[in-house]
Amino acid sequence: MPNVLYLLNFAGKAGTERYVETLVRRLGGAGITPFFAYNIEGGLAARMEELGVPVRRLEMRSPFDLHAAGMLAGLCREWDIDLIHTHYLRENYVAMLAKGRCRGVKVVYTNHFIMVNNAVTRLTNRLLDSRQDQIIAVSNASREQMIANGWSPKKITQIFNGVDAAAWAGAREESTLRRELDIPPDRFTMVSAGRFSHEKGQDVFLRALRALKERTRRPFTAVLTGEGEELEPCRALARELGLTEEEVRFTGFRQDMKNVYGGGDLYVNPSRNEALSYGIQEAMACGLPVVATDAGGPRDIIPRREDGGVLVPCEDPEAMAEAILPFAEDHELARTLGLRAAETIRTRFDVDTMCGQTLQVYEKVCAAGTRREKKA
Repeated sequence: MPNVLYLLNFAGKAGTERYVETLVRRLGGAGITPFFAYNIEGGLAARMEELGVPVRRLEMRSPFDLHAAGMLAGLCREWDIDLIHTHYLRENYVAMLAKGRCRGVKVVYTNHFIMVNNAVTRLTNRLLDSRQDQIIAVSNASREQMIANGWSPKKITQIFNGVDAAAWAGAREESTLRRELDIPPDRFTMVSAGRFSHEKGQDVFLRALRALKERTRRPFTAVLTGEGEELEPCRALARELGLTEEEVRFTGFRQDMKNVYGGGDLYVNPSRNEALSYGIQEAMACGLPVVATDAGGPRDIIPRREDGGVLVPCEDPEAMAEAILPFAEDHELARTLGLRAAETIRTRFDVDTMCGQTLQVYEKVCAAGTRREKKA
């Protein structure tokens, strides 16, 4: 049973943190002994402590922080770590620098974003590739981008994110969202969740709502959850576009996302860049059809309309409005595709499959190291 150190720069509350917590909860005790280290304080650190996971803060000022690499190597020796699982480039580089100071430790890197690296970073990736034991790409688009960024294809394993479909399923009429926000039962309601940042594209969604308003007479409400640097600019944009408070509701960060999804008729994901969205998967598991931008990972989830959703081009509010319109005007369409969406998650994006495949990666890299040590 390997000792696995989950290393994360920011211990916050977004999708990556959810991914780490899922692995710790599902694999801890069953396949691994988990440990957790982070740089920037956040809610995940407290949750790890509640789970009885040893936690330590490790300052990482840059990807090439040699002092951090030394401290990480010492932490690996203290905790007898077999494998470090990293999630962003900063901590991944620090972990690979630490490998030289603690013999036998392996590094697995999960790539959660589709990001084009600059020439210098691509060169550094190629130079450090020999130290990288394995990379997990959460979507096909993510895998392709990692190869373009200089990593060896032989070291990349594609494992889709997964969710607990049974936990998200349930009677949607139990949702209290509409009563809380005073949304009439028959009003067409869309939900969109995510950090307010440029790549998440909430501004595109707001412009699509303005276009939708010109195409339909049916009253609608869009519920946007989340926090971030673009929240206030998006509030201002909504006012500028003439969208009323009845038409757009900003709720801030919500912990009761099943309750939120349950109050909607449609989930909208307007991202400019998306490796593989937990929001899309969770909403579909709750029985919501999806309109999403073709921003990378969403194509793996809903490659066809029959899978429970529709893809539209990025940065195209008009196309998004046209895709939303049939759901606004045809309740049966939303219900039918919602059922198919839930089935897609049950059959193709199961959390146990994700965790099992990740454990196989851990075992593979640890076994390879053992074989090399025996030969030596």
